[in-house]
Amino acid sequence: MIPMADCHDDLLMAVRHLRERGHRDPFGDFWLPQLREGGVVLQVLPVYTEEQFVGEGALRRALLLLEEARQLAEVHSAEVSIVETSEELSRTLEQGRIALLLAIEGAEPVGNDLAMLDVFWRAGVRMASLTWNRRTMLADGVGEQDTGGRLTALGVDAVAEMERLGVVLDVSHLSMAGFWHVAEVARRPFVASHSSCRALQAHPRNLTDDQIRAIAASGGFVGINAFGPFLYDQPELRHYVDHAAHAVELVGAGHVALGPDFMDDVARTVDPILQGALVDLAALPVVKDLRRPADLAKLGPLLMDRLGKRDALAVAAGTLIDFLGRALPR
Repeated sequence: MIPMADCHDDLLMAVRHLRERGHRDPFGDFWLPQLREGGVVLQVLPVYTEEQFVGEGALRRALLLLEEARQLAEVHSAEVSIVETSEELSRTLEQGRIALLLAIEGAEPVGNDLAMLDVFWRAGVRMASLTWNRRTMLADGVGEQDTGGRLTALGVDAVAEMERLGVVLDVSHLSMAGFWHVAEVARRPFVASHSSCRALQAHPRNLTDDQIRAIAASGGFVGINAFGPFLYDQPELRHYVDHAAHAVELVGAGHVALGPDFMDDVARTVDPILQGALVDLAALPVVKDLRRPADLAKLGPLLMDRLGKRDALAVAAGTLIDFLGRALPR
């Protein structure tokens, strides 16, 4: 089986929701077997602020999700390990355990106090984005495109502070103007953890070829997103491979990774009553054969056929592992 490294899965949010309903070990009962079945050796775990926690509840929720990650890592220490340094990453992979990297998706928990970046760094966070789709104190997300907003002054300072600490800057979800502002002010590599190619599907969450080239020029990578509407009008697994192949053709496999952003598990878990009542769960706009971590096992052979062995191994895991090996502190 080809090793897989996933740069974005909101499973922490789903695990927390299930534990709040009394489930003792949702990670061990569902996601750990899924990760193993899919061949995942490295998993980035973003902490996302749900709408009901925006504002004063954002920091509290973020800390609870980070603690959720610590607890599941302790319970399953024989299988997984949270990594904060390049040495920990190498050791965890050599031991055959799954490396978990903590990230922040959107700066709502930071608010207007950049000292929180130091707090999150000490808590083990090693990757962060300035926005989700909405506006934060630091920047505008893609849902605020009409403002034409770049980074705020605080956002510019945040980029510098993240670079000082060593937090990897993630530009997925950032507005177009915000993206190019980052490209102006960044002095270290930045990444798009879960974005696909606008040249193949004209969606505002996708990246233009020029954006992909700018990320690669910085030394970063693009993690290809598997959410159906970002790939094709009636998406299939091959369309995901199309996006990966397009990015590889543009910038080389060393700047392309996986960021599937599996929505099916999260939607069914976080709000099953609403989803079941208002949405046909069988018709969620996800790729049929790429709905959860176990499905990554199906992706490997397709990447090999399309990209060749060397590039397929890079996109599947090598790019992300090598990048973190350089970006993380020793």
